[in-house]
Amino acid sequence: MQRVVVDTNCLLASLNRNSPFHRLYELFASEAFEWVLSNEILTEYEETLAAHYSATTARRVTEILLNAPNTSFQEAYFKWQLIEADPDDNKFVDVAIAANADYLLTNDRHFEVLRQIDFPRVPLIGLQAFLAEMQ
Repeated sequence: MQRVVVDTNCLLASLNRNSPFHRLYELFASEAFEWVLSNEILTEYEETLAAHYSATTARRVTEILLNAPNTSFQEAYFKWQLIEADPDDNKFVDVAIAANADYLLTNDRHFEVLRQIDFPRVPLIGLQAFLAEMQ
């Protein structure tokens, strides 16, 4: 099973049932991949979901993630600081490295700098490409 760290923008895109990206949520629900989280990532999810939807939605989504059998937790014990344009994105990078994730799933252009870094290797994939690969 692929281990995937999911950037907040991809989580947001997957929640609306009418979104073409809702398939990410469906794949997760069917246990097609393992969603890797840290406390810091979960906190960002909650804050962003509460701002975009509601506190109730944020709680529901985090409860689903916390209770799913295909969720795993990985704390980042080293801060690589590879993304300078938006340092807040580094939490996803650090967890992806620590978890030896198969993918860091994002549509955020700040992560593109990682494609030019040989070490540590962080395998990036966009949401559309990930969904196509999971066909």
